[in-house]
Amino acid sequence: MEIGNWILDIGYLYGDLMNIYGDSGNIICLKKRAEWRGIEVKLKVKSLKSKIKKGEIDLFFFGGGQDQQQELVAADLVKSEKGKVIKSEIKRGVPLLSICGGYQLLGEYYKPHKGPKLEGVGIFPAYTLASHDRMIGNIVIDSMFGTLVGFENHSGKTIFKKNAVPLGMVKKGFGNNGKDHTEGCMYKNAIGCYMHGSLLPKNPKLADWLLKKALEVKYGKEIELKPLDDSLESQAHSVAIKKFS
Repeated sequence: MEIGNWILDIGYLYGDLMNIYGDSGNIICLKKRAEWRGIEVKLKVKSLKSKIKKGEIDLFFFGGGQDQQQELVAADLVKSEKGKVIKSEIKRGVPLLSICGGYQLLGEYYKPHKGPKLEGVGIFPAYTLASHDRMIGNIVIDSMFGTLVGFENHSGKTIFKKNAVPLGMVKKGFGNNGKDHTEGCMYKNAIGCYMHGSLLPKNPKLADWLLKKALEVKYGKEIELKPLDDSLESQAHSVAIKKFS
């Protein structure tokens, strides 16, 4: 298959509600890094009035939001059965990146300060409890993608259950809960984390991994992405590691 025929459908989950702290920059990054390689990208924002069909989305993104928005989204994920479809797609290998509130709602549940707990989709074997501790600042972690840098701003503390696999281990910052030194969670090709800022422009290797997995699942064969000139991105990444570590 010629690269000019490749098409990726990126699904931005609740992009009108869950988009704080620069999270939408991850969509821009994915779109541009695909287009620079001649891959056509179709962006589909899936929100409260939307439906999601199996096989419709090749790569999911789910940003962060405040408690009020999370309540709306959590209810919709259950009532509309979007959550079941997303979980099914993740199980077959469709990649996903979720940040902060999106990450929390893809776990087992999120318990806010007031009101009942918000049931999650159950992709990540973890749950989140609201706290009065604000965990904010630059974060650096060691991961299978090398050193990742980002910015965290959350009060929810995510606790792992059995067999949970972290995205990485914290070198600088708080991570999932400020205690166990883990940050984020991985399940198959799905990633959840607290790294705002935006994450992907600062970590192009992670962006390319998501694109590669999306193409491989869609087209059913191993894909080698054409290298890009990431000299500026690499320089910025190195400076951030040095400055924040």
